Amino acid sequence: MRNSIAVMNTKGGVGKSTLVLALAETISAYHGKNVLVIDSDAQASVSSMLMSVSSLYKLQSDGATIVDYLHARVLKGQVIDWPKYIVRNVSDVDDARSLFLLPSDMQLTLLEREVSKENLHGRLREVIGELLNGVRRVFDIVLIDCPPGLSVLTECWLREADFHVSPTKADYVSVCGLEVFRRFKALNPEMGFAENLGVIVNLKEATSPSDEEYHRWLESNPDNACFTQAIPRMSALQDAANFQSYERSYFAKYPGQVGSAVRALTEEVLARLAQRTGAASETPPPPPQHASVANA
Repeated sequence: MRNSIAVMNTKGGVGKSTLVLALAETISAYHGKNVLVIDSDAQASVSSMLMSVSSLYKLQSDGATIVDYLHARVLKGQVIDWPKYIVRNVSDVDDARSLFLLPSDMQLTLLEREVSKENLHGRLREVIGELLNGVRRVFDIVLIDCPPGLSVLTECWLREADFHVSPTKADYVSVCGLEVFRRFKALNPEMGFAENLGVIVNLKEATSPSDEEYHRWLESNPDNACFTQAIPRMSALQDAANFQSYERSYFAKYPGQVGSAVRALTEEVLARLAQRTGAASETPPPPPQHASVANA
């Protein structure tokens, strides 16, 4: 099943992690699909959006993050079951109970340094490929939150994932980030690369002529395959990134215009995914029951 999507832009500050959060919670709560979020950013932004700080810190202290999985598999050559690192009961949305997380840790950057030092790039890509092959069969959608820039690990995700989505702000610097990414993708085509699912215009200022001009310019390039729905810059979406200790409904977290925009974009993403994959109708098996439990 082709259902893994790497979300990245070489430029930071484009609202990537918040967008991953919104898509994941909408796909789970609104569409009832099993969603896995893989946090591959050392800042662990989306991890902290999906659980309490104390719960995340405990997982990091207990060695139960993507860093620990990759360290064991790549650097130590150990055989470890990936479901042990998958966390259930994440998200403060009460009806997003089919959302799961592979959390991150700031030590991820150090892991990449060790991989480069030991010249284990090929092994890292092999392990990433094996992981994705495993989770593809269990979850309906796999969203990979990649850090900005083009690190060794990010390249592995981009070469092993089925698709990539590129969020961008409608400004010059962010658009330049897309161009850097496009040039990188053109290098070494024989090594394989994720298929472009489309560019998402994020954090768009509704009253900005400049934002509107850049948006139209992005849409004019068919290579971008821009999604029709842009996500507006609104305080409600920024508030959604703050994990709450109490559960709230999906519509309370994504109200009004921002909720409508997120749901419309999610519909587009799922429609494109179905179109590219032939709209497979098979239902994946339920997520592993022995996944970790986050006391979010």
